[in-house]
Amino acid sequence: MPTHSENRFMPYTAQQMYDLVADVNSYPKFLPWCAAARVRQTTQEGEATVMDADLVISFKVFRERFGSRVTLWPEKRQIDTEYLDGPFKYMKSNWSFKDVEGGCEVAFFVDFEFKNAMLQRIIGLVFNEAMQRIVRAFLDRANTLYGADKSSAKA
Repeated sequence: MPTHSENRFMPYTAQQMYDLVADVNSYPKFLPWCAAARVRQTTQEGEATVMDADLVISFKVFRERFGSRVTLWPEKRQIDTEYLDGPFKYMKSNWSFKDVEGGCEVAFFVDFEFKNAMLQRIIGLVFNEAMQRIVRAFLDRANTLYGADKSSAKA
């Protein structure tokens, strides 16, 4: 079961990074292997905004849609994602954003397993590289949106 956990300093505010990750509809513009994104519904549950969203992931000969429930906690600047339907046995991820001197600290965690054993093996071979590309894609998107030099945002 692949898991990935990472803490990274970013030269942006916690609010900027939170807003970037919360903008699920923009994922196809910058995330590798993300062919499409759609927010099915958004509801307010107390202090949280809950989105049911679909992503279409395209990797080599595989093209899969999966649904997830994205819970946005704007006051805590935290985003929790849980799996609804699609090619996974399970999937969950968490993001948190904390202002620190000169920028913010971003904490990211993901844990998942595919139902398809062949797809799980393929992903297992490239998992670490894939996670690094995804994190780098968020960094590059922040640089595009907020204008910092890439070299200043390295961990």
